Amino acid sequence: MAGYSDLSFRQICCEEGAFLAYTEMVSANAMVHHSEKTMGLMKTFPGETLAVQLFASDPEVAAKAAGIISKRVNPAIIDLNCGCSIPKILKAGCGAELLRHPKRIGEIIKAIKSETSSIVTLKFRSGWDFESINYLETAEEAQKNGAEMLTLHPRTRSQLFKGIAKLEHLADLKKHASVHVIGSGDLFSPEDVLNMMLKTAVDGVMIARGAIGNPFIFNQTIKLLTNKEASPPPSAEWRIKTAMGQLELTIADRGEERACKEMRKHFSAYTKGIEGSSILRRDIIRAKTLDEYKSITQAFLKKQ
Repeated sequence: MAGYSDLSFRQICCEEGAFLAYTEMVSANAMVHHSEKTMGLMKTFPGETLAVQLFASDPEVAAKAAGIISKRVNPAIIDLNCGCSIPKILKAGCGAELLRHPKRIGEIIKAIKSETSSIVTLKFRSGWDFESINYLETAEEAQKNGAEMLTLHPRTRSQLFKGIAKLEHLADLKKHASVHVIGSGDLFSPEDVLNMMLKTAVDGVMIARGAIGNPFIFNQTIKLLTNKEASPPPSAEWRIKTAMGQLELTIADRGEERACKEMRKHFSAYTKGIEGSSILRRDIIRAKTLDEYKSITQAFLKKQ
């Protein structure tokens, strides 16, 4: 998730029970040009199993990028993103634009595999629009060219995040695929995860938007799946404490000024639904230092 799944957020999610967290999208073109800013997206926290999310439109460039990535960070997984619908990604012929060209997806995966020993996987959507639902064709091209896992968000590119994810697409893919299938889309609670797994028989799930401001969803889901019991929602104090922990990690990674700006959106998500939190968010958007964040959150919690 561009702008969200940075080093600190991935660490928080893994501490809260996520088995694996993917980097923000890494540009194959930027890697070929040895962009240090892009390299920064692949920094790891201690003990992290690195999964790199790559976007590319050209097999040759993708292969070169995979080789550079493998030599410099040696990730466990390189995932080709064919689901992103951001206009600038589409214009570059990457992301969901590749859904129009399943054979090229296969060519890119084959090229990546030629330059890395990492596991190569695919993240994709059901199709470009409702007139071109082609997830089975895309999956076939990916598998025969070496994809070792498939993650399907069962919406079309034209839907973006509107409507409802079609679980029947996931169930159908699981029946036809010869590799592990991961489900994604509309996972905002542990109950959503359980429902997807029961209705589709997928091998696992990938939680995206549902983790923003709510990394607690991972441990809650594990408890529901193992103990068959729902967990109580985290308290306001625990939400804010976790957010502050993420802020401190981000400061260590990017410096105080930048971290305090970037964490405003995270704090907005962490505090959503907390009684009286609109005042907290109003004050947080003006915070420029760690001490200011501490002062604002401590004052808010005293009133709870």
